[in-house]
Amino acid sequence: MDRTPTVQLGQFVDENAEQIAERLEAAGITWWAKEPGRWTRTLFAGDWGVRLFVDAARLEEARAIARDVTGPA
Repeated sequence: MDRTPTVQLGQFVDENAEQIAERLEAAGITWWAKEPGRWTRTLFAGDWGVRLFVDAARLEEARAIARDVTGPA
């Protein structure tokens, strides 16, 4: 089991999360996702998208990838 410390990169709509995940993979950055279920999305406005978590040591690189996919904040 990988014990890489992770931090939350952000919450993204499904399509962006998929694109970001593909790019994280290509860059060799450890990541995982927490996807809310249908009922959670319906009942809790704060859980509207996929939360991505990345290797804490490579957070800045992962942020650059996310900005490239989603555009500037």
